[in-house]
Amino acid sequence: MDSFSTGSHDWTRATVQRRLETIVRENRFTIAVVFPIVGAVTLVASAEGLLPDPLSYNPFLILFGTLVMRSPLVVGLLPRIDRRALGVLGALTAFTYAIEIVGVRTDWPYGAFEYGIRLGPMLFGEIPLALPLFFVPLVLNAYLLTLLVLREWAENPVVRLATAIAAIVGIDLVLDPAAVAIGFWAFLPPGGYYGVPVSNYVGWLISGSVAVVLVDLAFDRAALRERVRACEFVLDDLVSFVLLWGSINVLYGNWLAAGVAGLFCLGLLRTDRYDRDLLRTALPGVG
Repeated sequence: MDSFSTGSHDWTRATVQRRLETIVRENRFTIAVVFPIVGAVTLVASAEGLLPDPLSYNPFLILFGTLVMRSPLVVGLLPRIDRRALGVLGALTAFTYAIEIVGVRTDWPYGAFEYGIRLGPMLFGEIPLALPLFFVPLVLNAYLLTLLVLREWAENPVVRLATAIAAIVGIDLVLDPAAVAIGFWAFLPPGGYYGVPVSNYVGWLISGSVAVVLVDLAFDRAALRERVRACEFVLDDLVSFVLLWGSINVLYGNWLAAGVAGLFCLGLLRTDRYDRDLLRTALPGVG
């Protein structure tokens, strides 16, 4: 599915891909920096009761902002999405729903928790329908960062998978404390890591391992690595994640979680694509 069977369809897909890439490139600073900063301010203001009801925790705004911040990842990976990738990512989506429902109903594997707000429509009245939009890109970001940072070491499957699993657990070390702080969900009873129990990270180790293995199976790794190296904005979604949730952790004094976000900043810098030249390109008027 890298291309359609007819020449006209090939041209149409290539044209759409180029236009999408142009939109993302021309708006990188807005997508990767402005949106997460505005999102952090809005979410903290919602948590502190500073916004009127129509704006406070507005699910439309949350989903819209998430979709915009995900766009570099989606556009970046589109050329590598074939039937095999669609099938495996479909299985990952089903797994995401299944383990979350099990978690809500049985308290396994994450521990007892409950959602504090409605993150859009709820499936079975229990979990967000948009859950894969929140979870699957985190796994993809962890995996792609691993490929870029490890370089030739990524050819070793043990090193590659172990590092990607560690990265997805690290992502949750940033995410969950901030999400608890702003009332997205709560653990019962609260745990020792900014309200998050150890059981949650055991759960993420389990679910993250399954998810990383599925992502590893979904793509032709050589073609994926080539695409990731060629597409300079594919990890901008991870930049958005670090800015959004890292900022919330700083505002609430979750310094260890903020420190882990800082480690992801170092990982992004190691990819050699986030520097002063990027700022000149992405921010109008800087030169």
